[in-house]
Amino acid sequence: MKLPYSEGSAFLVPLKGGGYARGVIARAPPKGKILMGYFFGPRLELPADATVDDLRAADAVLRLRFGDLGLIKGRWPVLGKPSTWSRSEWSIPDFVRRDPLGRLKPILVQYSDHDPSAHINEQSIDDDSGLDADSLSGAGFVEIQLDKILD
Repeated sequence: MKLPYSEGSAFLVPLKGGGYARGVIARAPPKGKILMGYFFGPRLELPADATVDDLRAADAVLRLRFGDLGLIKGRWPVLGKPSTWSRSEWSIPDFVRRDPLGRLKPILVQYSDHDPSAHINEQSIDDDSGLDADSLSGAGFVEIQLDKILD
């Protein structure tokens, strides 16, 4: 099956409270499934309001690994690739796994630059400030999170 997206593809995410957010696929393995994405505000009222050439990794409001079901089912329309797309500027960031009880040290989690489902390193760290939580999100969760962030 030919995937409707590739690395660098920008797309729209419909939000539960109305409107849309934009996203960019930073990493996509050849067979899809688990992707690394950057997501952006502001909330757009209409799909026609979407632009892609103004998207920069540093401006993302959310960075995470997510499943591709929204893209595969066509609920998240693909807009195209930003003309300024450069793979080196859209890396997979380091993530952190935190003990929910706060008793254990945080764990730095790193993923393969070619496959966002493959761990390449985990290690205890003392300072986890500035790191996003290690997670894998479904399409519905991404929509809910973005809706809250862009409220």
